[in-house]
Amino acid sequence: MTSQTRIPELIPRPVLRAMVGLCMATLALVTWAVLTDRPMSAIPDPSTIISERAMILVSDGTSGAVTVLAPSGTVISKLDTEEGGFVAGVARVIERERVMRGINNTAPVLVRRTANGRLSIHDPVTGWRADLMGFGADNARAFAKLLDIR
Repeated sequence: MTSQTRIPELIPRPVLRAMVGLCMATLALVTWAVLTDRPMSAIPDPSTIISERAMILVSDGTSGAVTVLAPSGTVISKLDTEEGGFVAGVARVIERERVMRGINNTAPVLVRRTANGRLSIHDPVTGWRADLMGFGADNARAFAKLLDIR
């Protein structure tokens, strides 16, 4: 006679129900916010641009190295795999956005510093933008250095 052994549950049912409930509550809140046109409240206040620089980011694939060019084609900086990791990651995101829209990847992006101390990157071609402060001080500093090179 063979006895069947019961395999213990990997995720207890109450925890699984709580996770599903949390997902449903989140979905309900987002749906309510969209349907009622609730304004976004977790975005930084608009501020005056105090410095801005156009640059072309050329990533070396997935290695993490990146070349930063001025719109004229002059090299602003060449970052190796250790220095350029985050900058190369952003370059790949911008390249992907452009490829999805069938746009040439040679147009410059704008890196901006505002009066409230925020640093952001904007792609005028696709409308994509990111507040670089949200990725941590070290990552924002990588772009701040590029903004300050003359």
